[in-house]
Amino acid sequence: MIIHADMDAFFASVEIREQPELRGKPVVVAGRPDQRGVVAAASYEARKYGVRSAMPTSNALKLCPELIILPGHMALYSQVSAQIHAIFSRYTPLIEPLSLDEAFLDVSTSVSLFGPTVDIARRIKQEVRDELALVISIGVAPNKFLAKIASDLEKPDGFVVLEAADVQHFLDPLPVSRLWGVGKVTEQRLHDLRIYTVAQLRQLPESQLKHHFGLLGEHLWRLAHGQDKRAVTPDHNAKSISHETTFAEDISDADILRGVLLNLTEQVTTRLRRKSIRGRKVQLKLRFDNFHTITRVRSLSTATDNTKTLWESVLRLFDTENAAGLPPIRLIGMGVGGFDTDSDTNQAPTQLSMFEEAQQETGKLDKLADDINHRFGQKMLSRARGIRRPE
Repeated sequence: MIIHADMDAFFASVEIREQPELRGKPVVVAGRPDQRGVVAAASYEARKYGVRSAMPTSNALKLCPELIILPGHMALYSQVSAQIHAIFSRYTPLIEPLSLDEAFLDVSTSVSLFGPTVDIARRIKQEVRDELALVISIGVAPNKFLAKIASDLEKPDGFVVLEAADVQHFLDPLPVSRLWGVGKVTEQRLHDLRIYTVAQLRQLPESQLKHHFGLLGEHLWRLAHGQDKRAVTPDHNAKSISHETTFAEDISDADILRGVLLNLTEQVTTRLRRKSIRGRKVQLKLRFDNFHTITRVRSLSTATDNTKTLWESVLRLFDTENAAGLPPIRLIGMGVGGFDTDSDTNQAPTQLSMFEEAQQETGKLDKLADDINHRFGQKMLSRARGIRRPE
């Protein structure tokens, strides 16, 4: 059995914990509306008005004029994320983070010590509440796909257990949009075939789905039957570490996209340094309003976990694509791969180039910022956001 743990409205919940007088009010962590900011997280009170993460802040204010807008404190969220993962680590080393607030856990080797998976999941949920005063939703299921759906089913404060014998009974009534890989375009194509639920999809032969959707059809057929063979992969075993954001509304503003991309880069590099991992390849992922997706990769001469270096590299990729004109963006992601397995070993000193010396100096700043922000909680040191290009 696999556990999927997902914090509820994480950034907003941390801010409300720090400022209890905000409890019960519509709160977002977001950029300023006059600077083309985007909502990073919305409390459930704000969501009642239709406010969602990745929505332009100006649009969120139109939906909820009394919205309370708070600036983000990424280092604080990173610190709390480390505390959450420390709780996870009490029960298993097999933790696959998806972001600062979400992870898969494989506790199959721990049940002899801590009891059944369901009991471990309940302990994790209670310890997050007791020790961090935060709420986490948890899904327990035979595989990653099912666990993720289960954790989302009864948010906030959800706890859903799906046994193997109940998989089809659980999946069949769900709309096809619940399946990974089904966006608006694919959903409409399925509707054109009069397929609205997982049960209807499951009744089609795999060959027919492959005829209509190619490899995606094979993927959907497996998911409709509750099949997902992917193992939980910890950071140190992963081929890449990445974060991505799907916007509630398609975004065309390049400055907003750059600001989001910088935020994603900071999250990725924080995880790299926490795991003592360095990478040589930087990846940009863009999904457009028609759901066409592209990835662009840039290789570096040396492996690094340096925020400035990786940010400048992914920004070059973005600006190259943007120079040719981009359709509205549905999703943007940033990742680092090509890990240097020897990056943590003690190597003989070598003569540094001017570039490497500069990278070493900014690396010291990264470490200093990590240390100060971890110690004091709030984001005492940060980078400029919402970078603008000269007109």
